[in-house]
Amino acid sequence: MENNINNPEIINDIIKINNDRIEGYRKAIDLATSHGLDKLLPTFQKYIEQSNEFIAELKPYVELEGKEPTDSTMLSGKLFRVWMGIKVNITGDDERSLLETCEQGEDAFKSTYQTALAEGSNELSQHVHSLINTQLSKQLEAHNIIKMMRDNKAI
Repeated sequence: MENNINNPEIINDIIKINNDRIEGYRKAIDLATSHGLDKLLPTFQKYIEQSNEFIAELKPYVELEGKEPTDSTMLSGKLFRVWMGIKVNITGDDERSLLETCEQGEDAFKSTYQTALAEGSNELSQHVHSLINTQLSKQLEAHNIIKMMRDNKAI
């Protein structure tokens, strides 16, 4: 018999990491703009939009369980964004440093999704589990693009 009940805490954790990702890329846009790296802006904006879509897909499953979807971020995400600003400001207008930091954010995103899939497999319906897997696949593509952009920058 298939599980049709979803643990809203697990889904809200995934929403939180998407909120972190949105805030991280907003910070990256601010840093890129202030350092004259405008060519990065379309990519960063694309991933903000992607996370907004992910959140929109996830919210109904929290609401179905009678809970409110979160609009908060994880504390680690807030700390990461502070560190991101410090690192890029120390290194100046280094595009590679900014992309490295974005890649680290994508790694945290991936880790949260993988943990939710592994630890929450019995607490998520097959449909939600599949949705999270699909979102993770799309995020892995984003991670690889950021990594490729970083690797194309000379040290």
